[in-house]
Amino acid sequence: MNAPGSATPQPLAGLRVIEFTHMVMGPTCGMVLADMGAEVIKIEPIEGDRTRRLLGAGAGFFPMFNRNKKSIGIDLRSAKGAEVARKLCATADVVAENFKPGTMAQYGLDYESLARTNPRLIYVSHKGFLPGPYEHRTALDEVVQMMGGLAYMTGRPGDPLRAGTSVNDIMGGLFGAIGALGALIQRGITGQGMEVQSALYENNVFLMGQHMLQFAMTGKHPAPMPARDNPWAVYDVFTVKDGEQIFLAAVSDSQWLTFCDALGFPDLKAEPSLATNNLRVTQRPRLLKTIGERIAHRTAAELTSAMEQAGLPFAPIRRPEDLYDDEHLLATGGLADVRLPDGPKAGETVKTTLFPITLAGHRLGVRLDPPRLGQHSRELLDAAGYSGSEIDELLAQAVVA
Repeated sequence: MNAPGSATPQPLAGLRVIEFTHMVMGPTCGMVLADMGAEVIKIEPIEGDRTRRLLGAGAGFFPMFNRNKKSIGIDLRSAKGAEVARKLCATADVVAENFKPGTMAQYGLDYESLARTNPRLIYVSHKGFLPGPYEHRTALDEVVQMMGGLAYMTGRPGDPLRAGTSVNDIMGGLFGAIGALGALIQRGITGQGMEVQSALYENNVFLMGQHMLQFAMTGKHPAPMPARDNPWAVYDVFTVKDGEQIFLAAVSDSQWLTFCDALGFPDLKAEPSLATNNLRVTQRPRLLKTIGERIAHRTAAELTSAMEQAGLPFAPIRRPEDLYDDEHLLATGGLADVRLPDGPKAGETVKTTLFPITLAGHRLGVRLDPPRLGQHSRELLDAAGYSGSEIDELLAQAVVA
């Protein structure tokens, strides 16, 4: 609960972040810092971040990961534009980027160039791979999921399947933000900045660490999740009345007894061959078939009520759009309004998800809607010392937007 009259903490208020990012990974890092109060300035190409114009599965990228930021469009390919960008970076505490290796150096915007005039700078590079044999490969979330074992573990045997969200992009941005926070603490001690690197592939390998160690410990190849040797007998998705689906679980002997009581299975509770978890695992195919047949006529709502009252783990199977009506998210302020900056619904207000933490009992909310291209250009250039006529000239020459 928020304390009466208390304000949402902004631990990074006063911190300036200049962001040269697109898609998901880099923008996630900037969003985390912005949500915690930093002034985050998004430098976009003169025509705007291409992410603004994505369709289909990419349509939500820009409004999701670019709230609480300011926008200025700059043509970095022009000498004047690169100079404007460098001038802004000279005022920054943090610079974040996620372009191919060597791109930023072309404009004098790499860490080495900027640190010569701003030695306190924290520079966060988001790449496909950390420096090494793969560093010049073009990476996508899909690429590293396939080569890093995640798609193998997610899909059925022989059918690798990427996870259903941009897991490496998002977590890569989170790790970039974590690195930036650590570097800022170190700067407070030494007065010196540093470069931080985060990478999609290494992020994915970190996620696979538990399965790598499983192999190291057991000598057995970890099976894909749909075909794994399940350590629990009741731990599955069941199809019930009207085709609804629900996940039900009982992961201990005490939970099994409660499960049988809650769903009315006294005969299964009394069966000696099902008395312990390991015995039930040996009977798993038969047991799941029996339970599935017995609950097929019951509704997901009825099963939800029974499982919740018994304190057992369960989960109705829901789609992303169903979360807009989730009573917990609505009651706890887990969703917040943002105004869409682009697309056919530009100007409309929709709900977005917030960063999943609280500080002093507060969720970190939306202070600034995702910006329109160049929405803050005049404000930022004026603060950087450009005169009104100089700003007019830069706009007229399409050096900035």
